[in-house]
Amino acid sequence: MRISVYVPQHAVIEAISPAYRLFKTANDFLSAAGKKPKFEVEYVGLHKSIKANDGEYSIKVDKLIDEIKKTDLIFIPALYGNMKTAVSRNAKASPWLQQMHKKGAEVASLCIGAFLLGATGLVDGKKCSTHWAYCGEFKETYPKVEIVDGSIITEQGSVYSSGGANSLWNLLLYLLEKFTDRETAVLASKYFAIDIDRSSQSAFAMFTGQKHHSDKEILKAQEYIENNIHEKITTNVLATVTTLGRRTFERRFKDATHHSVLEYIQRIKIEAAKRQFENNRKNVNDIMYEVGYTDTKAFRDLFKKITGLTPIEYRNKYSKM
Repeated sequence: MRISVYVPQHAVIEAISPAYRLFKTANDFLSAAGKKPKFEVEYVGLHKSIKANDGEYSIKVDKLIDEIKKTDLIFIPALYGNMKTAVSRNAKASPWLQQMHKKGAEVASLCIGAFLLGATGLVDGKKCSTHWAYCGEFKETYPKVEIVDGSIITEQGSVYSSGGANSLWNLLLYLLEKFTDRETAVLASKYFAIDIDRSSQSAFAMFTGQKHHSDKEILKAQEYIENNIHEKITTNVLATVTTLGRRTFERRFKDATHHSVLEYIQRIKIEAAKRQFENNRKNVNDIMYEVGYTDTKAFRDLFKKITGLTPIEYRNKYSKM
């Protein structure tokens, strides 16, 4: 099986080697088990030598993409710096990625490599994962793609994408298991010290709200939410604050923030609760009241839905006290 790790212009150095190392190491495991090594792994790129990060590193590739006429699996590592600039610098790779996919290659983006995947059109009308901190920018850049907020792995036929940072390892292990077996994937997870079954990056996500827009009335509503998290905030209250009609307010809010009013309020409140659990030892009910909830079960269910953990689990894992 031929695996091509595309080394992008404006690459994140830490995201380049994991796919290469994992599948090369898997070959060693297979050999040790008396099996035939399965993977032919190579670095490919637009140039023979590619600068990573801010030019701090140079990476030599094995082949130029023009030399690759057929491959089985392509990895797109994370991009570095400004996403528009990085995607633009890799524009010549998009036709090759599309062509290889058309010939049967599977394609997997790692972390914010999703921005280059999005540029290929391969996930238009489909779901995609990326680093939680870039979800808002990704939605704005690729409105035809459904971003899966918090997901570690998204699979859409023969196209895959991972969540942020170390989440890429979970996608790599998932694909290793797919192309070998569970035993080899578990062995690799132990060797690289990766939690093989982690399914969400939600607990790491920090929701700061989408404020990169110019709608002053909606910014006013966002400020009101953040300053009144202890209150029960409704759409009607926010519409009154902005002097907009309810329907107009809801539409403009969704256009500006990419969230419904209710979802936005919930996320701001849960983010405030997370900070409380991290920094003090108040009981769950006290924190629940401080962020405007009175129903313990409803608060617990919402907290777990957004973070993937119950309030107590989150405190035990992240409390600084």
